[in-house]
Amino acid sequence: MPHIAGFASWHQYLLTWQLDIIVGQKRLTNVAVVRYKKKGKRFEVACYKNKVLNWRNGVEKDIDEVLQATTVFGNVSKGTLAKHEDLVDVFGTGDEEKICRIILAEGDLQVSDKERQLELDSLFKDVASVLSEKCINPDNNKPYTISMLERALKDVHFSVDLHRNAKQQALEALPILQAKFAIKRALMRLQIQVPQSCKAEAIELLAKLEADVETKDFSASQMTITCLVEPGHFRQIHSWVQQSSEGQGRLEVVSLAAIDDTDTSAAFDSATPQHLQSPTTSAAAPDGAAADPTAAKAISNSGFVAPSQALPTRRNAPAQSSSREEANLGEVIYPRGSISGLPEAHASRKERFAELEDLQRGWEVELRGRKGGTTVDAFFFSPTGESVGAFVNARRAALKASKH
Repeated sequence: MPHIAGFASWHQYLLTWQLDIIVGQKRLTNVAVVRYKKKGKRFEVACYKNKVLNWRNGVEKDIDEVLQATTVFGNVSKGTLAKHEDLVDVFGTGDEEKICRIILAEGDLQVSDKERQLELDSLFKDVASVLSEKCINPDNNKPYTISMLERALKDVHFSVDLHRNAKQQALEALPILQAKFAIKRALMRLQIQVPQSCKAEAIELLAKLEADVETKDFSASQMTITCLVEPGHFRQIHSWVQQSSEGQGRLEVVSLAAIDDTDTSAAFDSATPQHLQSPTTSAAAPDGAAADPTAAKAISNSGFVAPSQALPTRRNAPAQSSSREEANLGEVIYPRGSISGLPEAHASRKERFAELEDLQRGWEVELRGRKGGTTVDAFFFSPTGESVGAFVNARRAALKASKH
């Protein structure tokens, strides 16, 4: 057997040759595949993960940052290239960059289970965010927090669809939530300006639509009305203004959602009544008073009040004085005690309030129902025994203490 220069033996030469083949192979791993099928043929392009959606949304403009290679494959995992004849037959061109752009725009993105779950979780949060922006608690005209709406959507077993946008699915989820919780679409605040000749017709239309008229301003030639209406009535009012006023009317959207956003930290936490300001105040129930077991049941795991148990609806929640708050204070549902001791009926609150224990140990909470309703208020006491009121105040104090 002849000697090969640079190698001690044929065995060393063959081993080196095999290693060169293995090292020289270029495998397309850790890629996102976009698949396109037409005329019974399959075409694929290899992309960087998380870049395809950026390309489709217009965030990424450079195609080289999206594609791993400007090549059209028949099968990416096997590394087989698409035939030139098939490309011309299906796309009418052999320019692979143009074809890659078509596949990126119209093809199906193949994602892993983890990636699909991340997309579902993101869309689920977007749906809850839309509901938080457009819906309110009818008892106090305040919006619900996103976390509360997420728990509520899980309570009603609502699932999202990746092929539809968040707003469409939020509008579909609203009737489902309304069947179980006290929630409604926030009213839209409009300002209507029409000639005096349309005065009677305008008032009749708003009465028919059950609009809440806030202000009326009459001048020599025009009438201006500010009102609250259901969002679904906007098109009808807009069409009437255009047709009836003969181009002299004007419709302005003052607010897409008329909400009271003075404090949105917690839908059921309110300011501490005056008599609870002293740290020496007893947190036990009054003599002869017993905790109402039905009050706890009226609160779901998401923190919502069932609509059948809800307080009467009011459009605007006026600020209440401390004396009125004290008058509305009901029976003790959970006497002053540790957060970890909250009953299972308040599991969602227990989970949310546990953050205080992580920040600073020793916090206590007391739950009280309001008279004439099923709303439950939470009052917090610091590790030193000081009454701080609602959860937002307690969290602020705990965060401050944790930094020292």
